[in-house]
Amino acid sequence: MATKAHVTIYSKPGCHLCDDAKDAIRAAGCDDQFILDEINIETDAELFGKYRYDIPVIAINGVDTFMHRVDPIEFRAKIQRVSTDYTGRSRGSRQEQE
Repeated sequence: MATKAHVTIYSKPGCHLCDDAKDAIRAAGCDDQFILDEINIETDAELFGKYRYDIPVIAINGVDTFMHRVDPIEFRAKIQRVSTDYTGRSRGSRQEQE
């Protein structure tokens, strides 16, 4: 069974860096390998206190992985490391690429 990564974007309305991060995530070309949630930090006082000066923050499987900017190539590499296909092998495994 395939396992998709869970990606969370912590953002707020009007954040141009957040829009840039979302564009970079789309440009990574691996949309089929993760589930995406976007959380507006302004709706949660704890999240607002934690992230207000650091958005966007992108978490992969609950781990804050990117802050402020996202590189599409690095994003894709990180997603491929944590996503698995139905064989249980990492999508980015050397065996699968051969």
